[in-house]
Amino acid sequence: MSDLRCHGCSYRDLVLSLAVRLLSELIAYPTVSHTSNGAITEWVADRLRAQGFECEQTRYLDGEGVPKFNLIAKRLPTGSGSESGNLSTQSVDRLELGRPENEIGLAYFCHTDVVPADRWGGPGGNPFEAVIEDNRLYGRGACDMKGSLAAMLAAIDGLDASKQSAPLWLVCTADEEVGLRGAKELAQNSPAYREIVSCDPVALIGEPTELRVVHAHKGMGGFRVISHGKAAHSSTDRGINANVAMIPLLQTILELHERVQTDPMLRDDRFDPPTLTFNFGISDHADATNIVPDRSEVWANWRTMPNVDGECLMEDAKVAAEQLGLQFRGYKSVAPLETSIDDPTLMRMCELASSYCGREKPETVCYATDGAVLGELQHRIVCGPGSIEQAHTVDEFIELDSLENGVSLFRDAIQTFAMRS
Repeated sequence: MSDLRCHGCSYRDLVLSLAVRLLSELIAYPTVSHTSNGAITEWVADRLRAQGFECEQTRYLDGEGVPKFNLIAKRLPTGSGSESGNLSTQSVDRLELGRPENEIGLAYFCHTDVVPADRWGGPGGNPFEAVIEDNRLYGRGACDMKGSLAAMLAAIDGLDASKQSAPLWLVCTADEEVGLRGAKELAQNSPAYREIVSCDPVALIGEPTELRVVHAHKGMGGFRVISHGKAAHSSTDRGINANVAMIPLLQTILELHERVQTDPMLRDDRFDPPTLTFNFGISDHADATNIVPDRSEVWANWRTMPNVDGECLMEDAKVAAEQLGLQFRGYKSVAPLETSIDDPTLMRMCELASSYCGREKPETVCYATDGAVLGELQHRIVCGPGSIEQAHTVDEFIELDSLENGVSLFRDAIQTFAMRS
C-alpha cells in the first residue's frame, strides 16, 4: 500500500490522494517532446523497482541529437522463475489459447512526452506546476497522458503482489507526440518488447477516452511536393519563381480534396467523420515581396482507416508531380488500429468499463496512438481517464472524478487479467 496517512479518510479518498500526488510529481517534469525524458523515466523506474518490477530502459537519439528513453517494467507472478537478472534475457512462453482469464496478463502502454505549453493559460500560470481548482487538476500532460500513468501507478500500488497470476508490464515511451517515434524504436529494438509479443497479453493503451473502450482508431498517411526555382531581385528577370511550376499541381490537390468528400469507396461509417479528412497546405517561405521565391512546397495528409488506406491519393499525386518535374516525397504511413469486436478480452474490458463510462460496446476514435505501431499484439485496447477534448489545450486539465475512476478501472483490469481471486 502507499505511504499516505489520512485519519478518518475513506479508502477512495486515499486512492485519489495518491493519484493526485503522483500526477503532480509527473507534471513537474517539463517533458516537452524536444527535450529529454530521461529524468521522468528514471523516476517511474525507481518507483516500480521498489514494488518488485524489473526494468529495461533503452536509449536513442532523436533527429536533433537529444537523448530519449523508453521503459519496460515487468513483474512476473511469485514463484514463476523470475530470478533477478537482466530483463532482456528472461523468457516468458506464449500462453495457449483458452487459458484462464486471469492468466492472460496485462501490458499497459503510455507516453511521457507532452506538447509545448508556450501559451499556457491555466490557473497558476505555470504549466508544470499542478493546480487543483473546481474538482479539476490543471497542468501540461494532466490529461494527455500523465493522468493515465498516475492512475496506473496508483492502481499497482494497491495490489497484493503475492496474488499475481500472470505477467504485468508497464511501458512508457518517448516522442509519441512527434510521430510515435519512441514506440517505433521500442518495437524495432527492445528485447523486452519481444517478450511482450511472445506472451500476447491484453495491451492497454491508456490514452484519454473518458474510460470508454476503443477498439479501432485512424492512422496517418501523406506526402510533400517541392518545386525548386532560382532566387533573384524581383526587379530583374534573372529569377525563376518556384510557384509557377507548382500551380498546376494545386488543381490535382483540390481534386483529391473533393474526391475524399464524395467517393463512397473512401469512407468507413464506423468513424466520425467517416472520411479520410484530407488536409493540405501551401508555402513558398517568402518573407519579402522583392525576392523571387526559389522554393515552393505543398504538403498533404489524411487519416487512414482500417479498410481505407488512401494509397490511391498518394499514387495520383505522385504521377501528377512527376509529370510536372516536381520533387515528390511520400511519408511512411502510420497504420490504423483495429481489434476485432469479437475479441473476448475486448468484450470483457467493456464489461469492466461500463460502470464507469456508461457504455457497453467498444467505440472508434479518429486520433492515433502508440498502439498503431504495436500491431504484433493481438489484443490492443485504448482506454484511459480524461477527455481527448482537453488534450493539447492552453488550460489542460483532468477531472478528479475521472482520475479516481481511472485508478479503479485499471485495478479492475489487473485483477481480471493478472490476479488470483
